[in-house]
Amino acid sequence: MNMKKTTLLFALSLGVTSTFAQTIRVEDRFGHGEDSIKCLTNISVYSEYVKTKNYAEAYEPWKVVYTNWPAARNDTYDKGAEILHWKIDNEKDPAKRTELVADLMALYDQRIQYLDVLNSLIKRPYTKAAILEKKAHDYIVYTKPLDLAQAHKMLSETLELDPNKAGFQIMLDLMNISSAYCKKNEAHKEQMIKDYLRTSELATANIDAAKKSAEKGGPNQATFQKIATMWETVKNNIDAYFINSGAANCESLQAIYAPQVEANKTDMDFLKQVISVMAMLKCTDQEAYLAASEYAHNIEPTSKSAAGCASRYLKRGDNAKALEYMDQAIELETDDVEKAEYAYKTAAILYSLKQLSRAKSYANKAISLNGKYGAPYILIAQMYASSPNWSDEAAMNKCTYYAAIDKLQRAKAVDPSVAEEANKLIGSYMSYTPKAEDLFFLGLKKGQSVTIGGWIGETTTIR
Repeated sequence: MNMKKTTLLFALSLGVTSTFAQTIRVEDRFGHGEDSIKCLTNISVYSEYVKTKNYAEAYEPWKVVYTNWPAARNDTYDKGAEILHWKIDNEKDPAKRTELVADLMALYDQRIQYLDVLNSLIKRPYTKAAILEKKAHDYIVYTKPLDLAQAHKMLSETLELDPNKAGFQIMLDLMNISSAYCKKNEAHKEQMIKDYLRTSELATANIDAAKKSAEKGGPNQATFQKIATMWETVKNNIDAYFINSGAANCESLQAIYAPQVEANKTDMDFLKQVISVMAMLKCTDQEAYLAASEYAHNIEPTSKSAAGCASRYLKRGDNAKALEYMDQAIELETDDVEKAEYAYKTAAILYSLKQLSRAKSYANKAISLNGKYGAPYILIAQMYASSPNWSDEAAMNKCTYYAAIDKLQRAKAVDPSVAEEANKLIGSYMSYTPKAEDLFFLGLKKGQSVTIGGWIGETTTIR
């Protein structure tokens, strides 16, 4: 079509008054007779202009179709949003810009008004929730100044229309606004936590679903793997918004959750939420976490709840009870890496109680469960260095530090992340090893093996 010849056609159509009701029939969507010609001509004109990103020229013919034939095509709304985005971005007059933003909001409302007939034209119908997601996103992007309370209300209500099919943008928008609102309004902290739990739950469900589909294999396996990765990124961003919101500190969580835990001590879902959030933020020494863990453990024992109970009793000074719960945590955990972590923590408790032989046993258990875990080796080295005296010969006692250094060398070999700590201890312990002349009188020299007695029971090499 010759664009110059058709530019007058949309102008002639400005006077057409819409007589369509909300229940427009599909066969009436273009109008009839001369009206239908005007409708189709203007569609052709604005479509060509949008294709070349000439939004200034596209606006008037698009507006004619949008105003007079609101159910003509779905792309009246898709391209209309594109045109209005451009106009808003390029409008310098604040008053006119506000009017254009209002027009953009009205576009989404009108699309919902005619949704049934518009959906009948396509194979994959739009939902009201999907349209409102776009409206909410544009509202927070273009509204200045932004009313955070209103934006939060719009986003949260939109998310709940169809949460299981919600897109990632609505979740990120909600967390963004909720985080900003939380920083300005102390009273919003509890709602911020609720928003986090909701969006985190939905993102995690999408990750799990995509991974499950990917595990089935088939031609779409790579696609599902990419989807899972995308949702993992979304989940990380959700976590980041929460952590940076000001609500995500131990003092705030304690103040919010403490009175609620007692009131909800039989509500397992609530208790799991408290445990999950506070554990993620490393607030496991707070009373709210400890109480929630014990109540949850009484209802449905898990490794996490057992560990929480252990922390609570350790804080109270009841070491025997704490160790009893740590054993339960180890027994209940099914993941070897997590089980190793519990075994290591138990070893650390026993080390603090000077029960070195038992502590070594748990540290070795941690090593057997996770061969790439350096911390237990370091703990054993520290145990050896804290109790080197097993012989009447001072030089032999100093050989204990060789055994400690062996553990430190092993620690950094299996776990590079602990290398710095291990090297510092190696440097320290080397200063305590025996001198060559001290060993000479015992008939020992560099390169020979020596067995460390007592509870240690290790054979090491003289350096």
